Order: sequence, then structure tokens, then C-alpha cells
Amino acid sequence: MIDTHSHIYGPEFEEDRELVVQRARQAGVERILLPNINEESIEPMLSLCRSNPGYCYPMMGLHPEDVTDDYLQVLSRMEALLEDPSHPYIAVGEVGLDFYWDASYKQQQIDAFSRQIEWAVRYGLPLMIHSRSAHSELVQALRPYMSEGVSGVFHCFGGTLEEAQELLTFDGFVLGIGGVSTFKKSPLSDVLRHIPLQRIVLETDSPYLAPTPYRGKRNESAYVVEVMRKMADIYNVTPEEVEKVTNANVKRVFPRMK
Repeated sequence: MIDTHSHIYGPEFEEDRELVVQRARQAGVERILLPNINEESIEPMLSLCRSNPGYCYPMMGLHPEDVTDDYLQVLSRMEALLEDPSHPYIAVGEVGLDFYWDASYKQQQIDAFSRQIEWAVRYGLPLMIHSRSAHSELVQALRPYMSEGVSGVFHCFGGTLEEAQELLTFDGFVLGIGGVSTFKKSPLSDVLRHIPLQRIVLETDSPYLAPTPYRGKRNESAYVVEVMRKMADIYNVTPEEVEKVTNANVKRVFPRMK
């Protein structure tokens, strides 16, 4: 299994981070992909990658909820890190749009997202995309780049079948599926039955959205096994088949992941 979206470098794991990594390894997690959030998270993320070479992989991006008045300066400093040809980043992320709680920086978010899509094109990297209460704006922002070969993950997908089908018109993209799929009242199971397994990857979004039976607790990468089991149930295949197909999907989307 590969956890394609985890923030175990964050302060929630300050007391037991290496134990969390150890539990992930013991659960059969082969790789953990780490999306960046803001400037403050860069060094903790890189430190975790240095401690676990070939296991933890970093991304570079500015989360939409961290877009504030100084976003242009922050983006300039972040892009400078991607300009170094020896940089370790496997994707541009976590980027996107989020108008759920606060839309006061809506235009700045859209501008920041567009600039970071351009990074993906310029540096040949996939995108790790966050989208909440912003589906139409997200599609509108991405559409001009369809012919540029953009690829990536629509992280934490939880929308309708129509939304999934629209997102998957972007050929290089897959849906990131996590703990929400295991919730008893989640409609995701019915949606995913119409989506090929070749178009999804597994994730946790640790420390958030822990799957059943850990719902309400701190999430961690080891729990991605519960998502894999749920996918096996939805697609009526073995967990081993889910692992094989989704791992191949990850390696296709993230070619810089050695």
C-alpha cells in the first residue's frame, strides 16, 4: 500500500512520530507521500524525509487555506525551491481551492492555484489538489491546461458521480480516496462502483478523517489498510488486487518517486 496524502510531519505527531512511521511499515505501507502546507511546514516535512529516505517523499505547494495577503511573496520563495534541478519534491501540492469556511480570499486563492498549476507544467510535476466547495471554479481553473499534460490527484474526493466523471475528463488525474469512504452513511461507495479502480489511489490525510473503526481519533498512515479493505469490498476484488492496481496508479502519477 502507498499512502498518497499524509501530514505526519505536523505537530499532532510530535510525541510519537517515529512510532507512527514504524506502525505504518508494520501495516504494509510501502511509501508515504507528504504534501506541504505553508512555509512553516517545509522543514519538518523535509526532516521526516531525511529520517526515512526512500520511504517518505515531499511535495511543495501552498494550501488554499494558507493563502493570505503575502501569498505572492510566499509563492516566489517556494518556486525558488523547485528551480533547483536537484530538488527532492515529487509533486506540486497541496494546492487548490477551499471556499467552505471563508471565501474572503477567493480571487487570491484562484490566482495562487493558477500559478501553481503553471509550476506543474514548467517543472514537469503532478499536482496534489485540494478542493472544497469549489468544484466549478476548480474545473474552470484547470481547463486551460488540459493540453499541457497536467496530471495528479484530486485529493479527498467526496463528490457526486457527475463531479467525479467531470474531474476524470482530465486524463492524467486520479481520485484520492480516504477514510470517508468507510463511513456508514457515505455515498462514496455508490459513486466509486462507476469509477475504474485504475483511476483511484489510497490516502489517509493524517491526522484528519480517520477511517472506521478509528473515526474521531487521530488518523495515521497505518490506517490506510482500512481504506484498501473498503475498496476491495466496493470493487469485489481481493485486497491484494486493490494494492497492486493502486500502487501502479501511484507510480504512474508520481514518476519522481523512486
